[in-house]
Amino acid sequence: MPFTEFEIAEHADLIEKRFWSRRRPPLHLREKIREGQRLDGLPIELFFARPSFFRPGEIIEEDIARIQWVRARKIWKIYWKRADLNWHRYDPHPEAATLAEALRIIDEDACCCFFG
Repeated sequence: MPFTEFEIAEHADLIEKRFWSRRRPPLHLREKIREGQRLDGLPIELFFARPSFFRPGEIIEEDIARIQWVRARKIWKIYWKRADLNWHRYDPHPEAATLAEALRIIDEDACCCFFG
């Protein structure tokens, strides 16, 4: 079952306060690179949107992380996108009890998987 409108608003607010407020590009770059999140269904995807190097008029998205809510277990699963362009579990911390904890794990990026 996808997120309700109330859950989407609650999650978007938490993502803004606990993640994007720390990771937002500097003011002088915000015209070129923007942060974003997708809350379709149950996964939440975090990404940056920027002009393509090869086609400057085209905007591309660079995925950062995917956080999947598992209602039956009441946990958040954390994924990162590898070079094969598939989502893989973030093995150092594959699960979190809360969305805030999942965002903290991604922000810390202990293994340099999310931000390189």
